[in-house]
Amino acid sequence: MFAEYIQAALSKATHEIIEDQELFYGEITELRGVWATGKTLEECGENLKGVIEGWIALRLRLGLAIPPIPHPACLSSDIAFFTS
Repeated sequence: MFAEYIQAALSKATHEIIEDQELFYGEITELRGVWATGKTLEECGENLKGVIEGWIALRLRLGLAIPPIPHPACLSSDIAFFTS
């Protein structure tokens, strides 16, 4: 269930190159505060995945809702679990 949510979130990621620092920047605007950088696009994606995992854990610990990510990989029952 978490893996599907993370994959759905990663599918919404946007990336850009920070040329003066030779870094890739990635963020998921649907998940406030979720962003990461990396020396390669792959590293940026892996770092972003780790940030999402930490973001989910923190929200669960604080009792905050986890917003649904519209994506075929997320079943409606899984989304209901996160938002209830």
